[in-house]
Amino acid sequence: MQLQKAYMYYKSAIKPELCKKIIDLGTSKLIQAETIDGKDVQNKSMTVAANDLTKEELDQLGVKEKAYMRNSQVAWLSDKWIYDLVVPFINDANKKAGWNWKHDYIEQIQFTKYGLNQFYGWHADGNSDFLSVYKNKPNPEMNGKVRKISVTINLVDGDEYDGGDLKFDFGPHAGKSRFKVCEEIRPKGSIIVFPSFTYHQVTPVTRGTRYSLVMWVLGRPWQ
Repeated sequence: MQLQKAYMYYKSAIKPELCKKIIDLGTSKLIQAETIDGKDVQNKSMTVAANDLTKEELDQLGVKEKAYMRNSQVAWLSDKWIYDLVVPFINDANKKAGWNWKHDYIEQIQFTKYGLNQFYGWHADGNSDFLSVYKNKPNPEMNGKVRKISVTINLVDGDEYDGGDLKFDFGPHAGKSRFKVCEEIRPKGSIIVFPSFTYHQVTPVTRGTRYSLVMWVLGRPWQ
């Protein structure tokens, strides 16, 4: 699929006081999230791809196999005011990027905390991977839909942590521009909107703590 824009960004779009409010809310509900051999801690099947960490990096993190894909803490939020805050940016990005994809559902919001050495390896949110995640929690509104648009929001200033980079893989056809670190997300409150089929990762945090929100926008299958 040829895109006019690979992703859209809105720097410092969320006010600092609202970022703090979200962090306070999210940290009160944190649970550990680990993905090993395609299974998360609740034994739900996950669709993931191998990450690009070297053996030395994996050893440093205490990871014995490349199948260990994610190490972070997460909380699930469904507060209406957060949706109301972010949805206008999603709609704006969908239009200005020239995607104009039809969508009619947004999943529960994921709040994520990445501490020292925590990371998320290469993966894509899109296609129908969410169906396997939710197979034990049937929801008629989700049935048959696919993730089309992903959203990541940075809730802390980039100088509060090292590492923890959002990194895209735009595929072999992109040539020398295939891999890109998304610098636009570093300012507090910045929003990144991108196609859910884009491979991406969060590199290991080497100092401080990275707090973020992730949202997935769904619609009927591509036609």
